[in-house]
Formats: sequence, structure tokens, C-alpha cells
Amino acid sequence: MATIIQQNDLIESVKDALQYISYYHPMDFIRALNEAYEKEANPAAKDAMAQILINSRMCAQGHRPICQDTGIVTVFLNVGMDVQWQGDMSVTDMVNEGVRRAYLHPDNKLRASVLADPDGARRNTGDNTPGVVHYQLVPGNTVEVHVAAKGGGSEAKSKFAMLNPSDDVVEWILKVVPTMGAGWCPPGMLGVGIGGTAEKAMLMAKEALLEPINIHELREKGAENRSEELRLELFEKINALGIGAQGLGGLTTVLDVKVKDFPTHAANKPVAVIPNCAATRHVHFTLDGTGPARLETPRLEDWPEVTREAGDDVRRVNLDTVTREEIKDWKPGETLLLNGKMLTGRDAAHKKMIDMMAAGEELPVDLNGRFIYYVGPVDPVGDEVVGPAGPTTSTRMDKFTRTMLEKTGLMGMIGKAERGPVAIEAIRDNQAVYLMAVGGAAYLVAQAIKGSKVLGFPELGMEAIYEFEVEDMPVTVAVDVNGESVHASGPAAWKLKIETGNLGI
Repeated sequence: MATIIQQNDLIESVKDALQYISYYHPMDFIRALNEAYEKEANPAAKDAMAQILINSRMCAQGHRPICQDTGIVTVFLNVGMDVQWQGDMSVTDMVNEGVRRAYLHPDNKLRASVLADPDGARRNTGDNTPGVVHYQLVPGNTVEVHVAAKGGGSEAKSKFAMLNPSDDVVEWILKVVPTMGAGWCPPGMLGVGIGGTAEKAMLMAKEALLEPINIHELREKGAENRSEELRLELFEKINALGIGAQGLGGLTTVLDVKVKDFPTHAANKPVAVIPNCAATRHVHFTLDGTGPARLETPRLEDWPEVTREAGDDVRRVNLDTVTREEIKDWKPGETLLLNGKMLTGRDAAHKKMIDMMAAGEELPVDLNGRFIYYVGPVDPVGDEVVGPAGPTTSTRMDKFTRTMLEKTGLMGMIGKAERGPVAIEAIRDNQAVYLMAVGGAAYLVAQAIKGSKVLGFPELGMEAIYEFEVEDMPVTVAVDVNGESVHASGPAAWKLKIETGNLGI
């Protein structure tokens, strides 16, 4: 007998699912992350995981986004062949209407990050539509739906190769994972797709990320096929690389590795790797004709109680008075608590400032002696000063760094993950510094922001130049004035510690 699915039931279910995953981590992720936190031996990596866990609990309690990058929406639908749709919209349009309602929800407005005309005007669509929608027609009379919101930082680290049939998949993956840096905000999951065609491998890697974290159960029962063998081997060998949380070095880089495969042409071995970041966001529901999906609310007591302690070695910094002489004492890996006023700016703002300087125009803000935070915050709700405001991937600003430091007198930058060689050289040459905030702890970071106002380029929306007033905002010195990078030294040191079994600090 056919099941009738009402148009509004899918729309409302997608809307509710996207709101739900914006502030509720999957509990399998929280359990796995807490286990990694408990065993972590590197204090810097342990503190990064603590921030992610604390942030997650705060978001679950406050119903605010886990990360300021609320993602691009991907939806997988398994549509029963006995289903009938009641409505006047295509199923894709129903999904996009659900996206629109979710991202414009007045109680928890989510950041619109989707740009139309991707190689041209790159105009923000304003409501995060369209999503990416995949379908399968399957036997049955229900519609199974997986909704995910994928952050741009982790999506940017996706890798694909058409290997030769005799090439070693594990060897290739162990080569590419270190090249991904920390912009995907480890620890997280890796989805691996092997076989089919190029697009099939990528799709399988993305689908694999929807599966629950269960690597420890697999280790207990043992592998029963090649995919499971690969999962176990990759899990051990990737963690042995010592990359660690946020790329700071440590025992856990991946919480699980998922592998899906498909028959392929005799001449090919397509392989795709897609990471899921610390802001893992996905949920599954089924529509059976009885109304919208009902998503179970997790219990707050299921989150671990984690606290952070400043410690005696933490340096408090006043951004309003800090001098170039003072920053020479900052060491890679050192924790700072920032106070005072900082500017913000990311890709679009940097491009505009570079163009204005080239044209001899005056910038809207004076950057001399200032710090700039690479961030695109979520809009505030209620009495918030600013919405979740975690860092964006800093390497995207590398090509602007030398000009910004030399032409404006900028003293320091704050962002997420490592800097590339070009930026590090510019930082060293200009005796500047780069500080790292934890990706995946956006709501926690926002609690440190006590004031916010737009100073330049208001037309850029979340990419405008703001001035934030902060109080004890936690950061790590990632690149010092000598060009020493913790993202180079940390993983190298912890790789050696893991190899030798010497995990003492």
C-alpha cells in the first residue's frame, strides 16, 4: 500500500534536523572524543579537546551553533518506491525550503555561507540554499533521510586520486593526511571511498561519514572483510603520525575511519578521502506518512563534565598596550589569554584591503600595532554581543600576509590551524606573531567577546571588519617572531614519542 508523504512534513523535518544538528553533537562523537581526551598526554592537545567538549555542552544547553561555520547542507534520501508525494514542489525544492527555514530561524539564526556564481561574483544566497541533494529509489513505503551540514574548512581538505591497480591505498592515504594540515579541525573522522568511478568514490567517502563511530567494537570483534581491515590499519597508522588535536601534536588525530567500496574498472583504483571536523553534524530520520520527524532530545547529563584551568604558566595579554618588544618573549605552544580590542577580517575583507592599498586608497581601519582575528561570526540573538565566533582556516590568508604586515604595521594574527611557508617567512621577516584559537569551540570563544561593532565593509555581512572587545580569550602561540611553528614541531615530536613509546612530557 502506498504511503502519502505531505510536502510540509519533509520541509519541517529538514528544518528541524538542521536546527538540531547545529547545537547537538551526535553522542557517539562525544563519547569517542571524551575517551580521547581522557588518554591524551599532550597538554596542549588535551586543552583543545577540553574546549571542544565544553563548547559542545554549552551549545546543547543554550541551543546555539557548535561552530560559526554552520556548513553547506548535504541530504541523502532513500525514497521507497511505494511512496507518493502530496504537494506542488519538487523534492529538491522541499529540501531547500527546509534549509531556508532552518537558516533563517529567528531563535537560532544560522550563518549563510553558500555563494552563487562560484567563479564569478560569489554572491551570498542569503539563506544557505541550495543544499546538495542525493537520491536513491529503494523498495518500501517510507523515506529515509540523512541530513548533514559540512563545514568549509574540513571540506577543503578532501583528497582524490586515481591510483593504479597495483598502488597501495594505505600508503597513499598516509602520504596525503599530513598534507591536510589542521584546517579540518582534528580529531574527527575520515571517510574513505574506494572503487567505482571518480564521482562514485567521492560520494561513498561522504556517505561513510554518516555512519556511527564504532572502531573499538570493530577492534574487539575483528575484521571480516577488506574494508574493515583497512579501517583498523588506517586508524592505527594515522594516529601514529602524531598530528593530534588541532595539529598541535598528540595521541589522537582520528576518532574513526570509515571505508566504503564499490566494484571498479580493471584499469582503475579511484580513492577518495573526506574528513569530518570536530563540528560533526548529521542526523537520520524516517518519514512514514504520519507527520514530520520526531528527533529525540539528548540528555544533558550524557555530556562529560570537563573543566579548564588557566594554570600558573598562562600569560595574560592586554591587546591595547602590547608592544613588539613584549611579543618577542612569546614561545610556540604557550597559552595566552587575550584582553582588549582586536580587529576581525577574513578572505573578502583582505582582498578588498589589498586592492585599496594597490589603488592608493585609505583603509577603513588603522591596523598599525593591532591584531586581526580571522572569523566570520554568526549573527547574535537575544542579548548576545555576537553569535558563535570561532576561527576560520588561516592558510587562506597566507597570500595576503606579507603585504598586510609590511604595508599596515599589523602586529599579529589569530586564526585556525597552521600557516604555510609563505606566511611564516613574512611573519619572521616582520617580527610578527600568529596565534591559534581552537576550531570547533565557537560558542565558548564567543563568551569571551564582550563588545562588537562593525568598522569597515558592512556590505560583506559576516565577512565585514569588526572590532571585538575580548576578556580572557584563550589562544596558543602557533608561530613566534622567529618563524618557529608549533604545527611543525608538535606533530614531529609526538610522532617520535609514539614510535618510541616515550609519552612522558
